Amino acid sequence: MAEREQQHVRVAVIGSGFGGLGAAVRLRRQGITDFVVLERADSVGGTWRDNSYPGCACDVPSHLYSFSFAPNPEWPRNFSGQEHIRAYLERVTDTFGLRPHIRFNAEVSGLRWSNSALHWEIETASGALTADVVVSATGPLSDPKLPDVPGLDTFPGKVFHSARWDHDYDLRGKRVAMIGTGASAIQIVPAIQPEVSRLTLFQRTPPWVLPRADRKISAAEKWLHTKVPATRAARRGLLWGIRELQVSAFTKRPNELGLIEFLAKNHMRKAIKDPAMRAALTPDYRIGCKRILLSNTYYPALARPNVDLVPAGLTEVRGATLVAADGSETEADAIVFGTGFHVTDMPIAQRVTGANGTTLAEEWKDGMAALRGASAAGFPNFLTLIGPNTGLGNSSMILMIEAQLNYMVDFLRQLDVLGGKIALTARQSAVDEWTRKIQRRMERTVWNTGGCDSWYLDANGRNTTAWPGTTAEFKKVTRQVDLAEYEVLRPPGAAAGTSGSARAEVAV
Repeated sequence: MAEREQQHVRVAVIGSGFGGLGAAVRLRRQGITDFVVLERADSVGGTWRDNSYPGCACDVPSHLYSFSFAPNPEWPRNFSGQEHIRAYLERVTDTFGLRPHIRFNAEVSGLRWSNSALHWEIETASGALTADVVVSATGPLSDPKLPDVPGLDTFPGKVFHSARWDHDYDLRGKRVAMIGTGASAIQIVPAIQPEVSRLTLFQRTPPWVLPRADRKISAAEKWLHTKVPATRAARRGLLWGIRELQVSAFTKRPNELGLIEFLAKNHMRKAIKDPAMRAALTPDYRIGCKRILLSNTYYPALARPNVDLVPAGLTEVRGATLVAADGSETEADAIVFGTGFHVTDMPIAQRVTGANGTTLAEEWKDGMAALRGASAAGFPNFLTLIGPNTGLGNSSMILMIEAQLNYMVDFLRQLDVLGGKIALTARQSAVDEWTRKIQRRMERTVWNTGGCDSWYLDANGRNTTAWPGTTAEFKKVTRQVDLAEYEVLRPPGAAAGTSGSARAEVAV
């Protein structure tokens, strides 16, 4: 029997979260149907599939945290829960006919660029294929980060990360240790506090917490948004505009954030009456340096009699005993790690081998860098969604994703215009110039000057995560591909064509 010919597609998309599904929708709307979405799990949803811990919800208003091309007038709350966002993504998948394109249980184990064939060779758990273009939509919040705690293997109880919640393990009546005080932890703590016998929170660094303006969206509002779409658009526009106006305080004038700190302290004071506890919960860095968290229930939960606050990180485990950096000891039956993700060292980078035979992780060993957050030098026809310096501290990442999808569509259009078997690879000079300008603007932002150590910063202390501007500005600089920033690659021996050899003029 003849060996089956290996599948080849024009575009391979990695991941089926917001980025991957958005890419699939835009491809279909452009008339491109020769593509696959490679998903490592057995369902869509990305981070909203993986993070199903108690209390999981979004901290961006629902009507802004959704695709502009797929509005949802039926959002149940101002800030929707994980189950509603995941259901929304399932509806998007069905509404736009994406399921035939999705290959589930197909985790990508390796991608290698072929200089001779000018395409990507892809190995997955469900077989191999090749693609002209790869769009990586794995996202920065997809691979949990567990700290290397001495003695953790001696712990006799249950251990899991917030993004890998064990729903078969019953926390009722258990002594639970929560490690970390990030966005997940402040939702988990009030959700599980009423049912556990004792909850111990290990806090290495206290977060700034503001009130959460959450409420049910009324039936009348839903009816109005359904029957009069302009009202839905106006609501989204208002939410967007307010956040755009806040950007300058984060990126140019961090000292203006003092009033917000006052509001956060007052929010804490209402629930925490013990002065010593308030002191332990008060950050010593400028608000916004780390992600600002929203909760009406976090501080009240900490004030409950079955909750202990340990103002230090976990440093050692001795059997069932957990030892903190301040020397205190705690007995626990279960440990929940809310310790974040591999953001500046994304595991997918280790699996991508470019034109020079080096991996993306090797190229990024001194820090992530990509032209307009999408194209890394030496990796032809490879685009990253939510790539370096595209993160936000105060608005919806869906806005950034849609801007990058515009760039993806124009990238594919440029390939068509140039014609033939070709590839585009970002010039190193263009990537360097873009990165220099981004880092120069980053110097005065609250993320760099606020006096904290956050997940925005890489191992070298450089902010390779956040975008130092408005979403409108990012949309403008990703509206189209500038061929001057790219080299055009053709098969060996092919006639030379447009080379895009002019020096890149990078506007940031």
